[in-house]
Amino acid sequence: MIDIKFLRENPETVKENIRKKFQDSKLELVDEVISLDAQGRKTQKEADDLRARRNKISKEIGALMAQGKKEEAEAKKAEVAAGAKMLLELEEKEKEINEKITKIMMVIPNIIDESVPIGKDDSENVEITKYGEPVVPEYEIPYHTEIMEKLNGIDLDSARKVAGNGFYYLMGDIARLHSAVISYARDFMIDRGFTYCVPPFMIRSNVVTGVMSFAEMDAMMYKIEGEDLYLIGTSEHSMIGKFIDTIIQENELPKTLTSYSPCFRKEKGAHGLEERGVYRIHQFEKQEMIVVCKPEESMMWFEKLWQNTVDLFRSMDIPVRTIECCSGDLADLKVKSFDVEAWSPRQKKYFEVGSCSNLGDAQARRLKIRVNGENGKYFAHTLNNTVVAPPRMLIAFLENNYQKDGSIRIPEVLQPYMGGKKVIG
Repeated sequence: MIDIKFLRENPETVKENIRKKFQDSKLELVDEVISLDAQGRKTQKEADDLRARRNKISKEIGALMAQGKKEEAEAKKAEVAAGAKMLLELEEKEKEINEKITKIMMVIPNIIDESVPIGKDDSENVEITKYGEPVVPEYEIPYHTEIMEKLNGIDLDSARKVAGNGFYYLMGDIARLHSAVISYARDFMIDRGFTYCVPPFMIRSNVVTGVMSFAEMDAMMYKIEGEDLYLIGTSEHSMIGKFIDTIIQENELPKTLTSYSPCFRKEKGAHGLEERGVYRIHQFEKQEMIVVCKPEESMMWFEKLWQNTVDLFRSMDIPVRTIECCSGDLADLKVKSFDVEAWSPRQKKYFEVGSCSNLGDAQARRLKIRVNGENGKYFAHTLNNTVVAPPRMLIAFLENNYQKDGSIRIPEVLQPYMGGKKVIG
């Protein structure tokens, strides 16, 4: 959420940012906020004047009573009573205006970084760098669920009976591989100085609206019926929420955390063949990283975060590339975002396995995450990035380690987490 003072002083900058995100229907919201803000400040001044008047009269009443001038004192009391009724009306009006402003401000997109490429949608995202040599073997690589089924590693039919489409049972060595990847990712991030955390898997609505847009919430989140609780779509939500309504001492920054959690997503809409199987599912597990830092350090941490994911995948010999999301593909809270994509030898193309985002002070402003610095209090910057999400990571892993005889090679870094196994077959 943008600072209203910034919007008040720079309305054209905010409008130009909206145009860069190809959301022209929101342009009128800027003028609406400015009008409401003027009304709100006028109402606040009238209320403040009434309060000052009330305080002055109260002192006069005390003096009149002391002088025995009861009639004059009673007249003043009547004036205070009339003013109290008017003050109550002004306070209600002020509250109503502020609620309207907040509601509108929640849908005005954050100011994107000047380095972000301008484009309408993900088709105009920009490739940054490739890491590793993409290989297409001479032999055919089956679809990922076929590989798993041949290794007795997945049961989709039973999962459909139990929970419906978008769920699965992982079995045997494939299930073990899934856990091995999570454990390796956890240790990988701990070795990089991040504090390990297992967060709550449900969060309240005020945290949900603090970490994401209304559109994202509707498309992603499952609500617990009869409770003010939502199942998390990613542990970033509860990890950032950990700092809600707190004041952090500047010398305690940065906060660098890596978290494990299951994740739950609606995944609305129809998807193509390559997004079936375990690519788009309603439940999966994930290792995440988040940073809470000073504003001047957020871009430095952005570079470090996506590089962590690249390094993790390269340590398992999986070729990857980084893609910068263009302006039209950025969620409204994001300042800048990179996707990390892994090579699929079966499809002969890259596909998304992680996303790194710098949200500036947008989440901190919504959640009231403040820093106590030398020159006063200010809002922190927050960032998040996927370390690894095994369902998609498993696709990349199985395809890049699939051997001609149908077995799966286990990279050296994962062997200790697989009981020393070098091959699944």
